[in-house]
Amino acid sequence: MTTVAGLVPYLGGALAVGGVAVAATRRRELMVRWCVWALGVPLVTAAFWLGPPGIAVLTAVVGVVAVAEFGGLLRLGPVDRAVLGAAIVGLVLTAWLAPEEVLRVAAAGALAIAGVPLFSGDAEHGLRRLGAGLLGLVWLGVLAGLVSSGALGLVLFVAVSIADIVAYAAGRRLGGPQLSPLSPAKRWSGTLAGAAAGLFTLAVLSSLTWQAAVAVAVGGPLGDLLESMVKRGARAKDAGRWLPGSGGILDRIDSLLVALAVLLVLG
Repeated sequence: MTTVAGLVPYLGGALAVGGVAVAATRRRELMVRWCVWALGVPLVTAAFWLGPPGIAVLTAVVGVVAVAEFGGLLRLGPVDRAVLGAAIVGLVLTAWLAPEEVLRVAAAGALAIAGVPLFSGDAEHGLRRLGAGLLGLVWLGVLAGLVSSGALGLVLFVAVSIADIVAYAAGRRLGGPQLSPLSPAKRWSGTLAGAAAGLFTLAVLSSLTWQAAVAVAVGGPLGDLLESMVKRGARAKDAGRWLPGSGGILDRIDSLLVALAVLLVLG
């Protein structure tokens, strides 16, 4: 299993090669995306290098931003977003400081989320708010699983990111049958090529187990489709607009969330 320190040369090399390839295309959109990666990858790597405290801080911040984007997509009010955000942060901090209490804190978060529409007496939109809040707790709460993951969490992030990039490029070039009506631009050819690239990444980083392979090859694409379903329901192209060339933070971690959930279930 590769350590965080052992990943640094691979990440640096990938950024350098990617930078050269992007510069050769002279496409401004790709250059902007590469700049975001060039800033984000060192930050994420530093957090994982610090261990559980660093990962907890990073995931708590990411979780709060993701809740804001999720709440915007599903039209949740300020109180619903605040309670959901507090539940996510509580899960992350519990995973760091008292991991044996995670299920208890998750249950408390679910009760708090349910209480918001109940105590407000919202008969018209209460069920929608409750469903959206619980979906957000389950979906985004998976971030807490990163806290104790160590280098494997960073490897998973790298593998699903490379799989996403390859799937996008291969799908556009190869074409073929559509993957799902939820995301008309995605093709089976791209998904299979992305899965192969993700598995190759796991092998290079000495992390190729059957659990990690299923997480990347199956969980990653399912995570992408899950966010596509949410965005199509909200009639939105991206979860946010603040991340240059990438939309929002949910657009970057959608595959990671379900891949991590699959890995946690398979254990």
